Amino acid sequence: MSELKPKIHDADTGIDYILVGDYYIPAIELPEEDNRPIGKWGQLHRAYLEETNPLLLNHLILTGKLHTYLADLDEQAQDRYRVIVRQMMDAEGVTGDLKYRSQWEWIKAISSIVSRAEEIIRSEMCNV
Repeated sequence: MSELKPKIHDADTGIDYILVGDYYIPAIELPEEDNRPIGKWGQLHRAYLEETNPLLLNHLILTGKLHTYLADLDEQAQDRYRVIVRQMMDAEGVTGDLKYRSQWEWIKAISSIVSRAEEIIRSEMCNV
């Protein structure tokens, strides 16, 4: 019987195999770790993908790109959220002066702005 090669490459699939004992197993490496947090918006988008586009979710999982995809999306959503809140505060005159004069009015205004900004981000994420 001929000697088995320690490593082979399947040209059809593009996968390398390593000889372990009498068996060839795929030489699969895990992607590099991405330590960025997923956050609120990334988690919401993952739930959205589970409900509406499980094929894309499975593809991202199998290619090892899900974490990076969700972390990028979360960062973009956070940046967009900050911009929207700042623009609404400027447009509605919600300033530190209002906070000093009437904390209750400032809290109501900020709460309203935050709710509307979150709804805008949520609706934009559903169209991604």
